[in-house]
Amino acid sequence: MQMVRTGRLIAALVALALGSWSVAPAALAQSAPQAAAAVPAVQTRPKVTTLGPDFPKSALFVGNSFFYYNNGIHSQVLALEKAADPDNKAAYRAIMVTIGGSGLDWHDMASYFRPGGLGAYTFDDQNNVVFNKPGRLFDVAVMMDCSQCPIHPQLKAAFASEVKKDSAIVRQNEARPVLFMSWAYADKPEMTAELAEAYTTVGNANDALVIPAGLAFARMRARQPELNLYAADKRHPSPAGSYLAASVIFAALTGRSPVGNSYVGSIDAPTAALIQAVAWETVQDYYGK
Repeated sequence: MQMVRTGRLIAALVALALGSWSVAPAALAQSAPQAAAAVPAVQTRPKVTTLGPDFPKSALFVGNSFFYYNNGIHSQVLALEKAADPDNKAAYRAIMVTIGGSGLDWHDMASYFRPGGLGAYTFDDQNNVVFNKPGRLFDVAVMMDCSQCPIHPQLKAAFASEVKKDSAIVRQNEARPVLFMSWAYADKPEMTAELAEAYTTVGNANDALVIPAGLAFARMRARQPELNLYAADKRHPSPAGSYLAASVIFAALTGRSPVGNSYVGSIDAPTAALIQAVAWETVQDYYGK
């Protein structure tokens, strides 16, 4: 009995040292050995590891329902950017173009850069219409394929060719291509390593930055399995999942740590702090910082 009590005391002290994440000490003790095994090693290292020193302030997000869940990934990234740089918050813009269930080959990338089209006007914090200056519409285009396309036997070749085509279109319009590495399904964790390899390889082939959101999901599930990152379908993101993805995007696009950012959306403060820390750790590890 004394040994049991001592073990519980040690577990409680460990939980206190890590911060109050609303995790039972026993659950923390059980999840620790799983953490090392659950986060896959990255086989191919990314070639592009920063967008600096000229970090982008305007972004086009092109994807599917993984982006548009929970009020849109673009809105959360924008909120993180403005909170981190309040003196220049008017300079930040983000627009999202999504088609449910789509791959990149469903999108007409060239049409998104047509003059007078997307980004011709936006809205400020008081909901006033702001007409943007003509010229370069976006600094970066953040693109994701369908959740299985990069690793599907019948679709992965199309993923590579579409990224090549779209990256060229993005560069022709004076923007930089960026790829968003999506996450594994909740019941298919083996997808993480496969998606990481596919996105990194194709990103390297096109000199494109890759945002390691999928690796952050795996790290978070290992760190705190009790935090639900998924909607009921085990595919789409929960609010916590979207906030984690947005925090990873913020860190990758800006080179800044999201730790301590005042924007937490609908997430409680302790959980948001954990998400921010995991997002930053993932970005640092993936880019080899």
